[in-house]
Amino acid sequence: MNQYVTGSIIRKLREEKKMTQLELAKHLQVSDKTVSKWETGKGYPDIALIEHISKALGISTIELLSGDDISNTNRSFNMLRTKLYVCPICGNVISATGEAVISCCGITLPVLEAEPADEMHAINVEQVEDEYYVTIHHDMTKDHYIWN
Repeated sequence: MNQYVTGSIIRKLREEKKMTQLELAKHLQVSDKTVSKWETGKGYPDIALIEHISKALGISTIELLSGDDISNTNRSFNMLRTKLYVCPICGNVISATGEAVISCCGITLPVLEAEPADEMHAINVEQVEDEYYVTIHHDMTKDHYIWN
């Protein structure tokens, strides 16, 4: 955990929620001096408080620890923004339609990179009036899957 990143994200989110250090401290049952130490990089929050801090600030624990403040501002679905994540431990396949920090089995998952389409997997897009028809000339048998 990086003191600077964690302290700065705590301060930023606290100020966005228009909370004082004292208000956050009361919510977490610590002193306002403790919150000040976190925000100035002079100390770390106790590990037992991390989940409570993230809930109080409206951020995931992973985002708090990594310093990444990711909020999905995508108000409508865009297929081009779809990302797939596969857990190498349990094989779970997770999809997201915007920026996200995805974890499974205790690890943060990287985004899967799509392989370029070959002739067998080419996508055909046809526009008829104001609608699009997307087709793939492919057998789609059980032999085709995302993960081995």
